Amino acid sequence: MADARWLDEREDRAWRGLMAMQDGLSEFIERQLRTRCGLSRADYQVLAHLSEAPEGRLRSFELGELLRWEKSRLSQHLGRMQHRGLVTRERCATDQRGAVVVSTPRGRELIEAAAPQHVADVRHAFIDQLTVAELETLTTIGEKVRGRLAALTAGDG
Repeated sequence: MADARWLDEREDRAWRGLMAMQDGLSEFIERQLRTRCGLSRADYQVLAHLSEAPEGRLRSFELGELLRWEKSRLSQHLGRMQHRGLVTRERCATDQRGAVVVSTPRGRELIEAAAPQHVADVRHAFIDQLTVAELETLTTIGEKVRGRLAALTAGDG
């Protein structure tokens, strides 16, 4: 550990602040979704992606890529959502090995009710607290870090 580049005070404050903000926002959003709509954040993410897809349908692998979830996590969560009547899974007409995830009328009803409230919560707790310049800086930071993570994941180190 002698070779570790430890964080200085400023870097540590920034890192811990980011983690605390992320945790706090996630907890707040999750609580609001569960209390108001009976949805978890994961449910909301699945239904939001389906609501944006043509005819409310996505191939399972496409949904997994959008969510950045492992195949097993997606399958287990979709099973729970299917049990609750929020989605169905159908065989893919063009690839019998694949499945298509479809939002049910109940799933569409819930996302249509939840989305305006969710956006209002995001705006109230986060967006409206920042200036235009801060939002631009945050966007730049996010793109830079996501690019670095993609390179690290691809092994470009």
